[in-house]
Amino acid sequence: MIRLAIVFCLCTMTLSAQKKVPGNGRIQRFPHFPSNQVEPRNIDVWVPEDYPQKGPYSVIYMHDGQNLFDSTTAYGNIPWKAGEAASALLRDKKIAQCIIVGIHSNDKRFLEYNPQSIFKTLPATLQQKLVAEYQGEPISDAYLLFIVKELKPFIDNTFYTSRVRENTCIAGSSMGGLISLYAMCEYPKVFGSAACISTHWPVSLKMNDARIPKAIKAYLNKKLPPSTEHRVYFDHGTETLDKQYAPYQKEIDALMKEKGYSKKNWVTKVYSGAAHSELYWQKRFPAVLKFLLPR
Repeated sequence: MIRLAIVFCLCTMTLSAQKKVPGNGRIQRFPHFPSNQVEPRNIDVWVPEDYPQKGPYSVIYMHDGQNLFDSTTAYGNIPWKAGEAASALLRDKKIAQCIIVGIHSNDKRFLEYNPQSIFKTLPATLQQKLVAEYQGEPISDAYLLFIVKELKPFIDNTFYTSRVRENTCIAGSSMGGLISLYAMCEYPKVFGSAACISTHWPVSLKMNDARIPKAIKAYLNKKLPPSTEHRVYFDHGTETLDKQYAPYQKEIDALMKEKGYSKKNWVTKVYSGAAHSELYWQKRFPAVLKFLLPR
């Protein structure tokens, strides 16, 4: 009861500084959030309209947070409208209570989102090509340490959250989908589910080398956590960059079946005609929420 009272007090103080979005909850920005692991960045936290009355709340940690809520910061000025989507589903009682933590990305995005352990298994010549393309080696292990050891404790101590694995999700699109899957595999006791939207299996934007998705599959074969304790969402479109993904996704789907995943804890959706962009991710984000947060 003491912890609950302290958290409630902290949340009330925090919410007083939040931007209200009528009917769609509130958004609190923590600018230049410090870290000993990676460069500081903005953190946006969305909470529903009735927060904190119905907690503890599940938490979805999302990459590319600048694209989630605000058209002035979103790529192409098209946000995911994540708060609006969650609010509508909560009003219709189609998802469990939650908050969304948007982690802004920066110019080291590809280095932070490129799974480090997988990169190290690639042939040296292929590593060199990726290093040249992205101007450095991956730093994704440090990025995940930032989320798990620095950001998550802050969120749990500032907001009225459920700290258990099954109520802690991680999600992202493109390379954000890949780092979400990697996060669940590296920290299976922290993240109970991952949403991998238009996962960019090739990693590179300049080449489509099958050895990279093959290395990802080999890693997953060793590290994919038990299907009895975790849930995974995949999807992809059929246009622009998403055109590349179908054969690789089929390989991953076959592995998911081998590992015991079924329709109870895993789904792969294909959206015909959908391109690799915020507009299409916005349209299918409600489906992501309903998978991650079943009532």
